[in-house]
Amino acid sequence: MRTFVAGQEAHGDIEFAELALGIDVDLFRGPLEFETDGERAAREDAARDVLADLVAEAEAGDEIAGWDALYADALTRTVPFLRSVRGHRAGTGEAA
Repeated sequence: MRTFVAGQEAHGDIEFAELALGIDVDLFRGPLEFETDGERAAREDAARDVLADLVAEAEAGDEIAGWDALYADALTRTVPFLRSVRGHRAGTGEAA
């Protein structure tokens, strides 16, 4: 069975949520693969801008933007397990 949201096919749960909610999960949570400090800083800066826009829209009365802002904010507080494990040497707590 194929799943479509707004005319686009979703290839998995994450892509379905991104299409349905309009939230780029990797932008707020971070990618599962390695990113440099510069890439991380740029991504987090963009995420802050998008979140600020969502909050402003919510304060102007857009209920959907308010829910999206809550979801995006929650994603910023998560750390993908693969990224957190891959970045440390097993058992030492030191960065690889």
